[in-house]
Amino acid sequence: MAEKFLMKGNEAVAEAAIRSGCRYFFGYPITPQTELAAYMAKNMPKRGGVFLQAESEIAAINMVYGAAGAGARAMTSSSSPGISLKQEGISYIAGADLPCVIVNMARGGPGLGSIQGSQADYFQATKGGGHGDYHMLVFAPNSVQELVDMTARAFDKADEYRMPAMILGDGMLGQMMEPVGFFEPKEPEELPKKEWATDGTGMKRKKNIINSLYLESEILERLNIERYERYAQICEREPLFEEINTEDAEIIITAYGMSARIAVSAMTALRKEGVRVGIIRPITLWPFPSEIFARRAANAKAFLCVEMSMGQMVEDVRLAVDGKRPVYFCGRTGGMTVEPDAVYEEVKRILKLKTAGGM
Repeated sequence: MAEKFLMKGNEAVAEAAIRSGCRYFFGYPITPQTELAAYMAKNMPKRGGVFLQAESEIAAINMVYGAAGAGARAMTSSSSPGISLKQEGISYIAGADLPCVIVNMARGGPGLGSIQGSQADYFQATKGGGHGDYHMLVFAPNSVQELVDMTARAFDKADEYRMPAMILGDGMLGQMMEPVGFFEPKEPEELPKKEWATDGTGMKRKKNIINSLYLESEILERLNIERYERYAQICEREPLFEEINTEDAEIIITAYGMSARIAVSAMTALRKEGVRVGIIRPITLWPFPSEIFARRAANAKAFLCVEMSMGQMVEDVRLAVDGKRPVYFCGRTGGMTVEPDAVYEEVKRILKLKTAGGM
């Protein structure tokens, strides 16, 4: 049996990043993700890496830009208001086609909000919180083990598609402790070669230029169109999701991250009573797994989004089902957690509505 470690979510992400070949971490402390930076501060110098606490979130993301431009695997982490400060830098990184990983252990907002876990940063993550036409890869783990697995995947996919990737967790996931297994550390020679990097020519090649400033509109438009052609390939190849009991489901609950674990408890109780309910859990929030929702809409009667927000993912589910089925919402916000009983009762309410309407 593979060795397991009991670790806090924040620390597990940091260990997974180091094992993935991350050698540059730039960050700034903010609750509830500070343990991630603390783990990096302790372990990066011991393992051939660099930890630097920047003077601000803005400085940290621009340091990531520099390290990523030189071809290194680089990372930063923060929580909601800190990610807001990084948005201009994230847009620059996307505009320069640079791979990096950004971790957001989200907390309640808007503003300074609370330090409790929240999922109210969905729009910020998936709709491009910075300026211009761009996307990030967005992964939404629901366990400490999946934090590890998705961190490794985020580094690999960021390199593959030359774009930023975000791990969107929340304060609850970052602070909880679970058993976790790790992969073997990647050796430098296992990491992809980056012929585009600004890592010195050695007088053997033409110099590389990293840039996102284009004063000729036609050139910038062409580059944006090329980027969106790459995005279209990602939308076809990279969506990740989990299905549970959807084949015969009348009601399909959709939830991501910690809310999905709560939804499973409600589904289990409902199934014991003979209620045909299933779950679709998006693991990538961008690209959103729209196709599976469209497919299940052929048989399901309704969808229920469960979120720790005011219902931000509802929009993407409605787009995915294309108006063919109603999409309901059950959630809490401000750092409050959805209770399984609330999901249970909402499913029962939807069933009554559908029965009264001739479901």
